[in-house]
Amino acid sequence: MHVKGGDTSSLDLHGTGTCAALNFRRTARAVTRLYDLALAPSGIRATQMAILTAVAKFQPVPMSRIGEILVLDQTTLTRSLRRLQKQGLLDVSARSAQRQRFVTLTDPGVKALALAVPLWRAVQAKFLSDMGKENWSILRNELERLARTAVQIESREQKEIIEATSPNAPVDPIS
Repeated sequence: MHVKGGDTSSLDLHGTGTCAALNFRRTARAVTRLYDLALAPSGIRATQMAILTAVAKFQPVPMSRIGEILVLDQTTLTRSLRRLQKQGLLDVSARSAQRQRFVTLTDPGVKALALAVPLWRAVQAKFLSDMGKENWSILRNELERLARTAVQIESREQKEIIEATSPNAPVDPIS
């Protein structure tokens, strides 16, 4: 079978391998696979553990706060919480008077987290041992700084888009 691809000769792809998003996602996938493998006996994945841990630390916690802590957009957060709710690992309240929904762990959620934490500790120790605790400390601080930077840039970009598309936006007299 012959498959014909589009002509890419006119594309200038120079430098795309240094893309921050590409490199962060690639690393995140590799690290997530490692942690998923270690957490498998608990029945939850690394992404689910992050949500369950955030809920456990702050419950009852508003959904929006979980999104802020984990830097998750509303759609991804809602989908993930729905999945965890269907698994019986957490409860999501009806909207409160402040139009917020609060999340709490169920007893099965507490048990799943209790199984996952020692597995997480073991893989975390192996990872830090191979990476070097000092290297991890430096990288973790840098990752925190980079996450804040990305959130700030995103916030400015969204503000610019809103201002540009606002009906009260100034009209460019040249156009």
